[in-house]
Amino acid sequence: MARRPGPPVTEDWPSSKSGAPGLRARLAASLPPLTEWLGGALFWACLMALSAVASPHGLHPLSTAHGPILLGLYFFGAMLGWSAALPLIRFASHRRPPETRFAAAFLFLGCGTAAFTALLFALQYRQFYSQWHAPFGTVIWFLQFAFTSASAVYQFAVLGIRHYLPFGLIALIAASVLHAYRSR
Repeated sequence: MARRPGPPVTEDWPSSKSGAPGLRARLAASLPPLTEWLGGALFWACLMALSAVASPHGLHPLSTAHGPILLGLYFFGAMLGWSAALPLIRFASHRRPPETRFAAAFLFLGCGTAAFTALLFALQYRQFYSQWHAPFGTVIWFLQFAFTSASAVYQFAVLGIRHYLPFGLIALIAASVLHAYRSR
């Protein structure tokens, strides 16, 4: 009986049915070096905080009371975004062509940075409004928590993302290109 042609058998397409050797190789490759993880997170956080300050929309004068808080949200959101995105980027782009590595870096780094910044914004928003919320653990509290958090994420999506433009987008494209063409 003739064998039908199929995908080539490589580490990503193991001949066994379990798929464990390819998955193990991807998981092992997805753990970045500590210097790239921590140093990259710090550098990315500085770039995104600088982007927020230098955006045409600005954070308004940083001498206001809210400027340092907003700058901290953008800094720590970017730091957490890089830390979470880097293993996902390396997992998704393991032994893939440069276009796939670029797409993975652009998607995971962009979404991770925005998502973690929105999360921190929502936590700060929630902390401010918690003084007017019902006691912890009640049904009303859960509803207030959910809707306050959803409102904060929506507000960040509408008003906060623009602080990444245009410099944050340029930095994201540059980081994605660097990731796509670096040697592995």
